[in-house]
Amino acid sequence: MSIDPRVALQSLTTALEEHLAAAASRRGDDDPNVEAAFSAIMEAFEAYEDALYDTYGEVTPLVIYDESAEEDEEEFDDADEVADPFDDDLEIEEK
Repeated sequence: MSIDPRVALQSLTTALEEHLAAAASRRGDDDPNVEAAFSAIMEAFEAYEDALYDTYGEVTPLVIYDESAEEDEEEFDDADEVADPFDDDLEIEEK
């Protein structure tokens, strides 16, 4: 049973407002109130997008930013630094 997209949208709007309030009163880099508000936005957005899709078959153009995916990508980028034996620009020193 899906929730009404309007209710989900209102929850998302409220989560965004609460995040703004938490950010405005931040008490350091790792303020738990800001982190909780950040998580609430992600949960509310997922609920809204699910409700929107279930009801209308529609999605938003937004994507949730995932820091862990960026870390995985950085590890993958490091692997690209290994010399590619099939690279035409690779210079091989002849003896």
